[in-house]
Amino acid sequence: MGFLRPHTERIYALLRIMSGFMFMLHGMQKLFGLFGGVPPGAPAFVVYVAGGIELVGGALILLGLFAAPAAFLSSGTMAVAYFMGHVFAQGHILPIVNQGELAALYCFVFLYISAHGSGIWSVDAARRRPEA
Repeated sequence: MGFLRPHTERIYALLRIMSGFMFMLHGMQKLFGLFGGVPPGAPAFVVYVAGGIELVGGALILLGLFAAPAAFLSSGTMAVAYFMGHVFAQGHILPIVNQGELAALYCFVFLYISAHGSGIWSVDAARRRPEA
């Protein structure tokens, strides 16, 4: 797939933007009841703490503003969500069995973003640009 190699930074930027956008939508769902409303039976700390991290962290990742620390916090949040909401609640470690694929995938995508940083098409990149 060598033809994609020249586009790796743009593809990474799209991964960061879309991951942040979709994560932010989960926060909007929890905090504002949008897109189907608050998940039934969700404890208040999940709604307000996780929802807040999803909303703010997703927006920061989307914009590429302090994306690395926001993604690191979001990755940890998804690791906790995976174990609390899927492994312990469902009694199975495998994501395909406990329906935790999304939490596990977010966890590792955000871990990668935290290691890579904001990249191009980001507020952080625009702030680093020297004045002309």
